Amino acid sequence: MASTAIATPLAPTAYSGEQSGVWSWLTTVDHKRIGTLYLFTALFFFMWGGVEALIIRAQLGAPNQHLVSAEFYNQLFTMHGTTMIFLAIMPLSAAFFNYLIPLQIGARDVAFPRLNAFSYWVYLFGGIFITVPILFAVAPDGGWFGYAPLTTRAYSPGINIDFWVIGLQILGVSSLAAAFNFLTTIINLRAPGMSLMRMPMFTWMSFVVQFLLVLAFPVITIALVFLLFDRFFGTNFYNTVDAGADPLLWQHLFWIFGHPEVYILILPAFGLVSEVIPANSKKPLFGYPVMVYSGILIAVLGFGVWAHHMFAVGMGPIADTFFSLATMLIGIPTGVKIFNWIATMAQGHVRLNTPMLFAIALVALFTIGGISGVMHSSPPADLQQTDTYFIVAHFHYVLFGGSIMGIFAGIYHYFPKMTGRMLDEKLGKIHFWLYFVGMNITFFPMHFAGMLGMPRRIYTYDAGQGWESYNFYSSIGSYIIGVATLVFAWNFLKSRRSGAIAGPNPWGAATLEWTIPSPPPDYNFAKIPTVTSRYPLWEGKEADLESARFNAQEGKTAADFGIVMPYNTIKPMIVAFGLVLMFCGLLTSRVIIFLGAGIMIVSLFTWLLSPLEPEHH
Repeated sequence: MASTAIATPLAPTAYSGEQSGVWSWLTTVDHKRIGTLYLFTALFFFMWGGVEALIIRAQLGAPNQHLVSAEFYNQLFTMHGTTMIFLAIMPLSAAFFNYLIPLQIGARDVAFPRLNAFSYWVYLFGGIFITVPILFAVAPDGGWFGYAPLTTRAYSPGINIDFWVIGLQILGVSSLAAAFNFLTTIINLRAPGMSLMRMPMFTWMSFVVQFLLVLAFPVITIALVFLLFDRFFGTNFYNTVDAGADPLLWQHLFWIFGHPEVYILILPAFGLVSEVIPANSKKPLFGYPVMVYSGILIAVLGFGVWAHHMFAVGMGPIADTFFSLATMLIGIPTGVKIFNWIATMAQGHVRLNTPMLFAIALVALFTIGGISGVMHSSPPADLQQTDTYFIVAHFHYVLFGGSIMGIFAGIYHYFPKMTGRMLDEKLGKIHFWLYFVGMNITFFPMHFAGMLGMPRRIYTYDAGQGWESYNFYSSIGSYIIGVATLVFAWNFLKSRRSGAIAGPNPWGAATLEWTIPSPPPDYNFAKIPTVTSRYPLWEGKEADLESARFNAQEGKTAADFGIVMPYNTIKPMIVAFGLVLMFCGLLTSRVIIFLGAGIMIVSLFTWLLSPLEPEHH
């Protein structure tokens, strides 16, 4: 199984068809540039959420600390969770959706390039809207889960929760716009011969995630609209004090979204790892069809386990039994993936480079998080652990040891494709080992603190309860993670300008995105490839390789090939700005509501009435 070589460029190429300057970034509809915007913005929010976590850990590092007030602590842990989930991990996945899906399926762009730009700008403006209040100590303070009725006016009279309710609805618009776009792209724009069962595993997992987004986000939208009406218009969906509403209504709506959300966060990382491990094992992914079906099964079962977050609310033995069995069942397709990754590496020619180390770390650490998750499928055990730090340890092993490790594997693996340069391998391994050690020092002791009864969401604690040493270790570990993040940031920024030249396929990978130059031209493929196999660059299929050689031509513009690409436009950004401004009016005045709505509607009509763009050929 030989890797087919394609001519290596002398330096990353700047294609004359591309524009430069700030204006070109504000108006771009190129999926690769939008993916880059997502990447930089999400990495910023990731570091912002990390700073919030460091302050939390400084507060909890020793008993009876008073570095921040109890009120500000509530804002910190609420915004840490909200930032990491909605502004960091999901958008980091979206960065890869944007950049890789068209390249992996042989398309020149996404189905709706301007809608793609709109989804990014809504995300950016929504992220600013929900983040800025913490600078003025009025950030959301009800937990990232926002349990009603505690978040109604009766118990949270300030504007803090208003930012959370409105901000999440704004971010939901971005996620749904992107999801419909990628579903249409994957279904309609695959290259000739690119059947569903020939798609790369990252595209498959992304495909599954878009269905999860489309089905799950409307549920939290309904929950948030109910809460918004309670807070702004005096309705009584959750206000048990005045109307006797069901206090569990919010929890059911939230977790019907919240558990599929776990897989929205983890499946893209699974997909990235499923690209990294075969490329660095020099073996096709073991059990490809079973990996696809297990991803689909995870998504289906993910909608049937939401109430395992609610074993402590008194649902009764029948409901507890159903959700307990469903939770145990969902561990099977997840375990399938773990063993298939191990089988892929077994007897392969494994290269322990930085992306591979992060990928292996996901396999190991997600397994730990998954095993503790199976423990919580038992209602009696969960009843004891659900409000303790044991749960904090569990979901950080899943989301940090899983999602974040997989995303960093993807960044190191695809940085050469995005920039034409390699990340520094020595700095990368320092980053990895600091992250790996720091993550385990931070979160593993939380299991023991939780078993000793340390409650979640605690602001401070007295000495003598047996938690001191575990909290001290966790805080030290968090500082190690902080140092590791600085190492990564330095490596990322330095290598972008002066990293070693990568060439089109530095890893000897097998899929379509590696048949074109790095970074790719604005048109992606000069000639849309014809796909006849799952691993064209390893299996030596002539039709695929003919397209690959043609696409490896350097310095050519879209015009040289007679390709017409979408026009850049500022209109998606203006529509997004009008949308967010309209929501801001709920906190200020009706004038702002009508001003934002006017901007959004007028700019949307100019967008829709502009001449149709010949976007795909």
